[in-house]
Amino acid sequence: MEELELADWREQVTRLYLSDLDLAGFRAAKDALFAGHPQSPVPLADRPRFTGLRYFPAEPAAVVDVPVRPATGTLTIDTGGPDGVVHYRRSGVAETPWGPLTLWWIEAYGGGLFLPFRDGTAGRETYGGGRYLTDTVKGTYGRGLTVLPGGRLRLDFNYAYNASCAYDDRWACPLAPEENRVSAPIRAGERVYR
Repeated sequence: MEELELADWREQVTRLYLSDLDLAGFRAAKDALFAGHPQSPVPLADRPRFTGLRYFPAEPAAVVDVPVRPATGTLTIDTGGPDGVVHYRRSGVAETPWGPLTLWWIEAYGGGLFLPFRDGTAGRETYGGGRYLTDTVKGTYGRGLTVLPGGRLRLDFNYAYNASCAYDDRWACPLAPEENRVSAPIRAGERVYR
């Protein structure tokens, strides 16, 4: 059943993000998951030739502890797919070295933190629509974004990843809104798939 495969995919992603693997081990395990799981976003026709995702080398400067200031307001995105219209609430604005990035709360059953961004590498070195740092609805806990005491976040862009639509047009994905677009390049994390 497709629903059970999807539930298993989400569980495997969550286990991967909560594992004690270092960055290299995390990337190897992610590549294996993308190569062999039935719910992988990698197109079925590509899987026999799939040798792994493309990543920037580990970048220590891409790990930053930043303050978060309060934010208000909402955003509505029509995914154009079966998810329909999704509502997001601004949870805060992270003051990063590359520019401010809004952290969103997904206003859906169970909710979740979401941090999409588009930087100066988009369209050349990374997916043109941008990447994600976290989407806790999908189980991406504790690697790209960690909540710290005192209204601060640790952001680790070495764990930035592509949305499913970067691999295959059959997926509809919310992309980085205008306020989460920075012109500075962030050469860390996952690169463009093709």
